[in-house]
Amino acid sequence: MSKAQDPFYIVKEEIQDSIDKLQSSFHQWERVPGGTGEQVHLTKELLANCESIAWKVDELAKAISVAARDPSWYGINEVELENRRRWTSNARLQVADVKRTIGAGKENDNSASMIRRELMRLPNSQQPDISDHYSAKNNDDFVASESDRQMLLLKQQDEELDELSTSVKRIGGVGLTIHEELLAQD
Repeated sequence: MSKAQDPFYIVKEEIQDSIDKLQSSFHQWERVPGGTGEQVHLTKELLANCESIAWKVDELAKAISVAARDPSWYGINEVELENRRRWTSNARLQVADVKRTIGAGKENDNSASMIRRELMRLPNSQQPDISDHYSAKNNDDFVASESDRQMLLLKQQDEELDELSTSVKRIGGVGLTIHEELLAQD
């Protein structure tokens, strides 16, 4: 079976695309200042993506284990099996690294946020008082910008759900193809 027809390579390519997107989002997360709403959103998104990719890699590893029981039946050899195992192991490491870094960053941000909150409670005689007029205007601006940001996030989530749906359909199709091929070979 050629690589173009081998379901492993189709799924591997999808997972690699997901890992590439994860890395891109991770680099964006690294550039965002800590304690902001954007960082919180990116953190949640990254952790969810890590879980999703880890699940996909685990499922692929299960398929490799099945193929390892009788490699000749699936038309692959031990070298190819080892290459596939190595790739899944590498993919797991990439996801684990991102997850570990996010977890460490989250802990650092929590302590920094607590310190920041404590400092905000202390009166600061060097800062002039802000009138209610300016405070209300700033609140209105903030609410408007948050509303816009939330609309953008909803749009991004819809796009991500569409991509996820497409991936699930594609994986389902691959599963059906494997099933049909096994029936045909039986």
